[in-house]
Amino acid sequence: MKKKKIFVTGADGFIGSHLVEELVHRGYEVKALAQYNSFNSYGWLDDINSQTRKNFEKILGDIRDFSQMLEIMKGCEVVFHLASLIGIPYSYYAPQSYIDTNVTGTVNILQASRLNDVSKIIHTSTSEVYGTAQFVPIKENHPLNGQSPYSASKIGADQMAFSFFSSFDSPVSICRPFNTYGPRQSTRAVIPSIIVQLINGAETVKLGNIHSTRDFNFIKDTISGFIAIMLNEKSVGQVYNIGSNYEVSIEKVFNIISKKFNLNSKIEIQDSRKRPEKSEVERLWADNSKAILNLDWTPQYSNLSGFEKGIDETIKWFQSDENINKYKNTGYVT
Repeated sequence: MKKKKIFVTGADGFIGSHLVEELVHRGYEVKALAQYNSFNSYGWLDDINSQTRKNFEKILGDIRDFSQMLEIMKGCEVVFHLASLIGIPYSYYAPQSYIDTNVTGTVNILQASRLNDVSKIIHTSTSEVYGTAQFVPIKENHPLNGQSPYSASKIGADQMAFSFFSSFDSPVSICRPFNTYGPRQSTRAVIPSIIVQLINGAETVKLGNIHSTRDFNFIKDTISGFIAIMLNEKSVGQVYNIGSNYEVSIEKVFNIISKKFNLNSKIEIQDSRKRPEKSEVERLWADNSKAILNLDWTPQYSNLSGFEKGIDETIKWFQSDENINKYKNTGYVT
């Protein structure tokens, strides 16, 4: 597998940049796709250390352009498909763009992979496809429930991936990460939002729904899950929850982080940070037993102690002036 050329879409993002970094460190030949822009920016790929950046190919493009994907993918044997629109609040304002990118873009990647005889496609799903948990912990056979245009578009993308496996015997596997957190994450996500507000000395931390629960998965565990799926020959046609199997409320997350800053900050509920009532996913808690039993993967940041360890690493990264200065202090990011 180490001789195979790997194509990563969404490589400029939070998770994608970490995946590219780890693949290069493991000796793979990587072609990394960032979304085209006129600033010649490759997103978070520009922040990978210079020695690592020399060892992978960077390309600007757009997964919505099928002919471009067909050409770019030539010679690649493995595809990690991470490119998508992910902001849930923005999906309320621009739902069509989520269909164009997340569904049509995924079909383009699947079709281009098929025509280029790619030997393994790892498609990225999300725990949001489950909606509010109907039973816990959530297994991979949990019903899918699109409570936002974003989650509905990801359900559509997942089903297209399955359809290519069923219809064309495409070698597709689905990685379904729960709420990933860590260095480089956008402040639209709750953990970086809390950390950055506290670093800036906020006496009150602005949050939305503090009673919902999530299964937070540290970035290193998410990346090792992706790679474990790639390396397992029996993962084709399967979906795997990549989560910590530890459930925690947003209020408790705030309490854990604020204690590490030794601050007496309070919570201020901000309506603009809340989802519409019927769209709020109240509870997510991963059953990760399938991945643990069938893949060479075990989360290293599970349970309360693991979560706190991941929080410590995340805080340390954000406390660097070089890193936090990359974030605009413009309030809530949708």
